[in-house]
Amino acid sequence: MANHKSAIKRHKQSVKRAARNRTVKTRIKNVVKSVRAAIKADDQAAATQLLSTATSSLDKAATKGVIHWKKAARKISRLAKALNAAKAAA
Repeated sequence: MANHKSAIKRHKQSVKRAARNRTVKTRIKNVVKSVRAAIKADDQAAATQLLSTATSSLDKAATKGVIHWKKAARKISRLAKALNAAKAAA
């Protein structure tokens, strides 16, 4: 543990941010997983709704700096591409 007052404060801040980032990353993983599950189950209505939620979560995470904005864009693009392919196949 740090001995200086400023170092102690920085440590507390990093712990708090790490917990917040972990929560956001877990939420992203779960939302993406649910979209993929809905696509696999051929439930286009639910998949479309979940894609909207996933897009919002990914964009918010990118805005907050939890993930890189290009990673968020890539994930959104791939989910939309998968949904559109499933709609075309149906």
